[in-house]
Amino acid sequence: MKRALKRGLFLLLVLAFAGGGLAAWWLTQPLALASPSVELSVEPGTSPREIAQGWVDAGVRAPPLLLYEWFRWSGQARKIRAGSYEIGPGTTPLALLNKMVRGDEAQATVRLIEGWTFRQFRAELAKAEALKPDTASMNDAEVMAALGSPGRSPEGWFFPDTYAYSKGASDLAVLQRAHRAMQRRLEAAWLERMPDTPLKSPEEALTLASIIEKETGQTADRGKVASVFVNRLRIGMPLQTDPTVIYGLGEAFDGNLRRRDLQADTPYNTYLRTGLTPTPISMPGKASLIAAVRPETSRALYFVARGDGSSQFSENLADHNRAVNRYQRGGGRGAAP
Repeated sequence: MKRALKRGLFLLLVLAFAGGGLAAWWLTQPLALASPSVELSVEPGTSPREIAQGWVDAGVRAPPLLLYEWFRWSGQARKIRAGSYEIGPGTTPLALLNKMVRGDEAQATVRLIEGWTFRQFRAELAKAEALKPDTASMNDAEVMAALGSPGRSPEGWFFPDTYAYSKGASDLAVLQRAHRAMQRRLEAAWLERMPDTPLKSPEEALTLASIIEKETGQTADRGKVASVFVNRLRIGMPLQTDPTVIYGLGEAFDGNLRRRDLQADTPYNTYLRTGLTPTPISMPGKASLIAAVRPETSRALYFVARGDGSSQFSENLADHNRAVNRYQRGGGRGAAP
């Protein structure tokens, strides 16, 4: 009897060690997947058992009970973070759990381009991969209110950059980051302004930067483009820049700026009105923000596109007219009367 009991205990120990070895082996083997990548969104409050079943439903070919027992046995089941996760070939049960405990979420990116309008920003966000369209039912005013800037026009107030986000994140969260980034960039640029700048506020600097962004064909010309506009502001001369007119036309602009468009009396027609436009006309990048507050020193009052992306600058109307005849033959204006 005593000998049989000892033999039974021995067999139990052998099975335990064998089971432990098998479990250790399984934890380091790649999980079989139904597709090259498998994604799962873990919502707050989801139980470990539901998470295990969710992975199997999503395409992990493993018994859900086995995954659940691994989560539970590890002692880390309660440390799993809510989020959007993605795994690919080679992912082991050990790596899967570690990913969720670390909160190593699947990410995507969206690129917002310098010179785009807020309407273009929203359109890009609307088609971004796995980004929740929480703002789809909001108008621009409601979006700004949700971002904590009620009553402010959205134009210009979002910094163009590439933004990474967790799949399943809200488009409002991306806009919030872009909005805060522009506020920080603008504040930093304003601190670098020239003592004699004609700009009276950071808001005016942002507006001018947005115009510079749209009028700069080559990076090397940016500081001088800025100087033309600053020189005109100093003497009360109209900015006379096509991008502001185009912005004022809105969706009515068909891609061809006509002479009658230059006579359209909108608040953004800088041929008919002096000073800056009521709001920015685009989202300027860092270089345009700096150019607005620290332009090159020059006496230029005019510029015209040469046709290769660069501009010809002139200090007087006679020289400018000769440049127009040479480079544009009556077409294109740049900043000109």
